[in-house]
Amino acid sequence: MTLKSQARPLARSPGIVRLSVLPAAVSAARRPTGADLIVIPLLLSALLALGWQASLMALPTAPGGPPLSLDPWALVGYTLRTSLRMLIGLAASFLFALLYATAAAKSRRAERILIPTLDVLQSVPVLGYVAISVTFFLSLFPDRQVGAELAAIFAIFTSQAWNLAFSLYQSLTTVPRDLKEAARAFRFGPWRRFLVLELPFAMPGLVWNAMLSMAGGWFYIVASEAIGVGRTRVAVPGVGSYLALAIERRDLAAVGWAALAMAVAILTLDQLLFRPLVAWAERFRFEQASSAERHGSWALDLYRRAPLSGQALQPFRGLLRRAQRLPWPGVLTPPPAGRSDGFRPGDVVWYLVVGLVLVNVVRQAYEIIASQLGWGEVWLVIELGALTFLRVAAMTVLSIVIWLPLGVVIGLRPRLARAAAPAAQLLASFPANLLFPPVAILILRAHLDPDWWLALPFLLGSQWYVAFNVIAGAASFPADLREAARAFHLSGLVWWRRVMLPGIYPQLLTGAVTAAGAGWNASIAAELTGWGDATVAARGLGGYIAHWTAAGDLARVALGIAVMSRFVAFSNRLVWRPLADLAERRWRLD
Repeated sequence: MTLKSQARPLARSPGIVRLSVLPAAVSAARRPTGADLIVIPLLLSALLALGWQASLMALPTAPGGPPLSLDPWALVGYTLRTSLRMLIGLAASFLFALLYATAAAKSRRAERILIPTLDVLQSVPVLGYVAISVTFFLSLFPDRQVGAELAAIFAIFTSQAWNLAFSLYQSLTTVPRDLKEAARAFRFGPWRRFLVLELPFAMPGLVWNAMLSMAGGWFYIVASEAIGVGRTRVAVPGVGSYLALAIERRDLAAVGWAALAMAVAILTLDQLLFRPLVAWAERFRFEQASSAERHGSWALDLYRRAPLSGQALQPFRGLLRRAQRLPWPGVLTPPPAGRSDGFRPGDVVWYLVVGLVLVNVVRQAYEIIASQLGWGEVWLVIELGALTFLRVAAMTVLSIVIWLPLGVVIGLRPRLARAAAPAAQLLASFPANLLFPPVAILILRAHLDPDWWLALPFLLGSQWYVAFNVIAGAASFPADLREAARAFHLSGLVWWRRVMLPGIYPQLLTGAVTAAGAGWNASIAAELTGWGDATVAARGLGGYIAHWTAAGDLARVALGIAVMSRFVAFSNRLVWRPLADLAERRWRLD
């Protein structure tokens, strides 16, 4: 019980108590403690680091880009700058998820467009966004480093945002009906229902997926900080550009230093940020019985013992209270009870606009194909897309087979989860350019078939999405349901089929969808990789896009991304949408 909750009943007592106890409690809450001496310097260091990064972004662009060094001591500043870009991208991803996923979950009309679009967006490789965005950001700030920095941050954002949006959407669409009825009985308005019920219900999954999004940002850090599109070469100082230079020069010692710097940064962020968030999100678990074990965090305990540092959050709390007075968007207001969310007159305008956009896109694509590429190229890309699709599907199924039992075992044991989370995050964060060259060296020296052996790195890029989501689902599984299953002596396959699988099905589905998207993304690095001047390529759509991105042929890059998007759209319609409807109909915690 907090000091504030202890003081509230005393304030209703006779006047002597109100005058003597309550002021002492308030003054005690604001008295600095030893924890403040640690937390306040941490906060000041974070602010100074942000200011330092902003000052470096405003510097003029150096001829040939900023100088890069393979000196291990240079990695100290590089790692700090990369970590700041990661955190900025993660904050932007949270904001995007709040806006995008809420719109998709609250409006059936918007959902029909936004969710398939999100499937396509998450499958578009980072190089696809980079090829389009780098010229745009550099043109905005032609003589300043800020253009390259924004391009790098945007690339990191594209590797983080989609996972968070899917997690929030899945949570908002599976809020138990009894909780919704309780909010309706208490006459909660839309903002209060969202902030008090829906967002807290989604918070455990959001926190775990934030860890996964950070790992995804590290995984593609080389493509984000060392950008090459045709003759355009952009490199911002950071771990990714350091690693790209080390691989180009075949400097194994520098690769090792980069791996060590990444490990230190990942573990530091885990202890100071993500572990406290996981422990804090425990309060939002949906259960009617108290769980015996909880996640703990020494950093969260330290933050709670620093009252002066907590005063820094007061302006944000006031801003949140004022935000609740804003009008809730009418398009996100669900229909009244008893009225179906069917076809409305506004749907005519909505679908007309969408149809016109699609017709214009198809017309422009036809003109490009007829004038520049030819239909033979289209059929070749479709064939390559089918090969990559088979690799992605196989690796997604293999990820589920491996991590469904392991994730449940880890998630149901908080002590094991506390030990496994940083290790899993560390393994999930290692970038593709660090993991794939050893495979390329093995293939070259043993004369192996790249079409088969380059399929293994797909597992490195996709399995962690299943792992983190299954662990998050098992960790937030209601303790009362586990006790009921134990009371009825359910075990073995019956326990899996009747208890655990329905309970974690939404998170498992989210992990499978994002794993498939990550597999398409990983194909860029997995199907065309190398070490120094030696290159290993497998037949597939990812290698096709990577090859023509390096050559600067944007027409073929656009064709490859368009075909990849169609494969993802068909997968969404034929596989993921029916599975999501199954979760909505049968497996809800109601």
